[in-house]
Parts: sequence; structure tokens; C-alpha cells
Amino acid sequence: MATSEIFLIAMLIIFTIPYAIWRLGKTDYYAPLVVVQIIAGILLGPGVLGAVLPDYYTLIFKADPKVMPMLNGIAQWAVMLFVMIAGIELDLKKAWQHRGEGALTAGLALGVPLVFGSIVALGMLAFPGWIGTEARTWQFVVGIGMACAVTALPILILFMEKLEILRQPLGQRILRYASLDDIAIWGVLATILMDWTRVGRQCAFLLSFAIATYLFRKWMAKLAERDRWYVSVIWLAACGFAADWSGLHFMVGAFLAGAVMDAAWFEQEKMDLLRHHVLLVMMPVFFLSTGLKTTWEVGGIAVFIAAAVLLVASVAGKLTGIHLAGKILGWEKGEASIIGWLLQTKALIMIIFVNILLDKHIITSASFTALLLMAVASTMLSVPMVHPRLKQFNAVIKKNT
Repeated sequence: MATSEIFLIAMLIIFTIPYAIWRLGKTDYYAPLVVVQIIAGILLGPGVLGAVLPDYYTLIFKADPKVMPMLNGIAQWAVMLFVMIAGIELDLKKAWQHRGEGALTAGLALGVPLVFGSIVALGMLAFPGWIGTEARTWQFVVGIGMACAVTALPILILFMEKLEILRQPLGQRILRYASLDDIAIWGVLATILMDWTRVGRQCAFLLSFAIATYLFRKWMAKLAERDRWYVSVIWLAACGFAADWSGLHFMVGAFLAGAVMDAAWFEQEKMDLLRHHVLLVMMPVFFLSTGLKTTWEVGGIAVFIAAAVLLVASVAGKLTGIHLAGKILGWEKGEASIIGWLLQTKALIMIIFVNILLDKHIITSASFTALLLMAVASTMLSVPMVHPRLKQFNAVIKKNT
């Protein structure tokens, strides 16, 4: 078959299978479409489809060497757009206004699961097959720990829209906590990726980025909104290239590109539509490329055990940190559980995070697979655990008022 035909068959599979599972299985309560797409990516990878139907897997994803670069190009641009949008949606002004409460809560919500996950990572070092070939021990430990601490801000927004609390005070508080954690996550990632042999380039990037940001913000403030959309995409490509050239990952550049833009520059409804369209039209290709990186080389049982232990560390760490914050700040009964479970949403941002660790050979494909399974399970737990607690919390609030 021609390259174009194989490419279109791959695209047909990518979009058909997750949608069919989601719609026919009515999974939206436990697993929204985005989570089903991630699971489908794993199923279409070498560990499942490649093992069950090796001939079909080879035909679609291996036979023509031109097909995967085409898919990877779409995936790379899609995820850069998505990360930029996540950066734009950070409300740093509100976070600064509530910096005392926000810093304490976000610090505990990030720090405790980071410690728990790092302890698990130290245990993983006792066994072969988990640490990447280019990793220093501290990079592996901190990388795994941070993966356990991540909250996916864009997915959190989708879940809170579903629960109808996004525009309520509780929802806005949760967004502030997640926003502060998001900044810390990318800061830690930049530290992990710091290449001391290219410090000059990285310093030059940071200095030039600061200058370019000042000029860019001045320019954007003067443009009409329709021009801002187009210029923001040019800015994204430039920042991604500059960050990658310096030795940092292009995703760090993509996040920085969005973080220095003001959400007020863009109409909120259009921004929501852009996020929705990127998720609908392009991100499924990224999920497939993610699934193709999953392997079970250290043994399927070992991968599932590692995923389960990481899930316990992640959930227990996040809930412990949030409950500590709740006690210190005197929250209402039930608030900490709702916030803690919503902040368990890891899909997308965590998957992007561990993709970068894998690309830089800090973790192996086995570690990547375990972390991916943990992210899916953690995200699927959020809404079912929050929904009944939210009903009880709202009932108590109404009774007291």
C-alpha cells in the first residue's frame, strides 16, 4: 500500500476505536473520552496489538518508515499547542492575591506526593530495567516523584465543568492551587533537564527569552484579538525552537510561551473552543504515539506492581498533603477530600512530563508504562470519588446557611 493509504488507515484506527469504546460503553462518568483515548493508545501499542496481531501492527506502524514520522509531527505540534493553552490559562494575578493560602496548599499538595513518589523511586532503583541510560540517580528519583505529584490543569478544568463547580469559589480556589503546582512542575522539569555542558546556551536562552517576552507583551497589547491568535502561534514555534536549541525540551519552551501571555488578551469562549478542538482533532494522535512507547520488557506483572505502588504513593501523598493544609487553614469538613481527589487528575500533563523524561533517557520504557498506567488510574478515580462527596458537602453548606 502507498504511504498515504497506510497513514489514513492509522488515522482511521486512532479516531474510531476510542470513540466507539467511549460512546458504546457509556464510560463518561469513569473515563471521559480523553482518558479512553489514552487507554486506546496503550492498546494499540506493541504490548497489546503488537503481541496479539503482530502482522497488522507491523503493517500499520512499522512497514512504512515514513508513516510514524508523519504521525509524530502531528503529535508534537498538537501537544505544544495544548501546553501553550495550559500556560495561558494560568491566572498568576489571582494566585498572587491569595499567595499565602495558595502557596501553603499548593506546596503541601505537591511536596508530600513528591516525597512519597521519590521513596518509591528509590525502591525501583534496587531492580534493573527502570532507570534510563542517560539518567543520574537524582534525576530519576525526582522525575518519578514529580510524576506522582503532577496535576493536569486542562483535564481538571474539564472535570470541574462536568461537576458544575468551575466558576464557583471552590472551583476557582482549586484552579489557583493547580496553577501554582503547574509552575513548580515545569520549573522542576527544567532543573532535571539542565545540561551542564550547555549552560552557556541555556543562560543565553533565558536572557533572550526575558527580553523577547518584554517586547512581545508590549506588541501583543497593541494588536487586535484576531491578530493575537496568529502571532501567538508564531511565538509558540519560536519559543519551542529556542528552548530545544538551548538543551531544554521544546515543551518547556511551549509552556513558557503560554505562561507569559495574558488570558485577558483572548475571548474565553474562543480559548475554550481552541482547547476543545485541539483535544478533538489532534491530541488523539499524541495518545497513539504515547501508546507506541509502552513496553513490558521487565515483565507484565512487574510493570503492574510498579504502577500500583506508584498509584498508592500518588493518591496517599496528595490526600495527606491537602488534609494537612485543610487542618492548618481551618477548612470546612469535606473540603479537603474534594480538593484532594480533584487534584488527582494526572492525564495529559503527567503524560507529557514522562514523555520528556523518556525522550531524554531518564526513565526506561518500562518505567514509562508503569507511570502511564498510574496516570490513567489516578485520573479515572477523580470524578467517581468527588461526585458523592460534593453532594454531601453542598448539603451541609445549605443546611448551615
